[in-house]
Amino acid sequence: MKLLIVARCKNGKFAPFITEQMEALKIEGVECSWFGVEGKGLTGYLKHWPKMKKAIKEFQPDLIHAHYGLCGLLANLQRRIPVVTTYHGSDINNPQVLKLSRWAIRLSAHNVFVSRNNIDLAKPSRKYSLIPCGINLNDYPEIDKAEARKLMSLMPDGKLVLFSGAFDNCVKNAPLAKAAIDLLPGVQLIELRGYTRTQVATLMQAVDVLVMTSFTEGSPQVIKEALACGCPIVSVDVGDVKEMTKGIDGCYIAERNARSIAENLTKAFAFGKRTKGRSVIIEKGLTNDIIASKLIRVYDSVIQK
Repeated sequence: MKLLIVARCKNGKFAPFITEQMEALKIEGVECSWFGVEGKGLTGYLKHWPKMKKAIKEFQPDLIHAHYGLCGLLANLQRRIPVVTTYHGSDINNPQVLKLSRWAIRLSAHNVFVSRNNIDLAKPSRKYSLIPCGINLNDYPEIDKAEARKLMSLMPDGKLVLFSGAFDNCVKNAPLAKAAIDLLPGVQLIELRGYTRTQVATLMQAVDVLVMTSFTEGSPQVIKEALACGCPIVSVDVGDVKEMTKGIDGCYIAERNARSIAENLTKAFAFGKRTKGRSVIIEKGLTNDIIASKLIRVYDSVIQK
């Protein structure tokens, strides 16, 4: 099977969770090629149409897998090669972008949503699946907290909270997290920015808890990564976090206010150990090899039709 992946990129780089998904598909025998989109807005995407046509002609794929709604819309401008589109959250949660994503949903041969919440918002009538992105557990080896702090040059004592993204990413709502931390003297909030994948894995085992206060999410990878590292989690009810962490000791869903978040951070500090999130990742089939197998079944069904 020959698969052309159409996805947005920045400076020639694709989102790690998309790259890792492609690598898992390759291991399963899928021949993959990339087409990157670096524009912004509908017009920025449409400028790539001539180059994408050329890429399709040269690679001759059996199927196109587009990531995000606008890429799905772009890929569907041609009607010869069937398109599977995955929606990651920002293309569904934003009402203006959702209008365009709904066109991609209508035109795509099959649609993949990463969370039930996004399905409820998009309201697809047919030809869709719920398949979150997976992770590679080998990227998250288990490390003792003291050793992890030493490796990351962090203070050996004290309470450390890892924020779920960059402070200047408006969607992540850093002001709410900072307001909660202000209620907890002696607690340090660490920005998740500028680290390598290896450093992120180490950092998640060095801190006491990960906090998420986002306005919107799809199926956030950072939550799966924290689970794989056994890192306790405090999050508002956003995306599929509540479903993902349900029943896991050391994971807490807070109300969307500073006091509730602070109270739940205190519970996480008291918990004081690693969670069983890693086993939950395995039980839920959220490793990249399992996700790749599910996608290949979707591909096969589309090609057969």
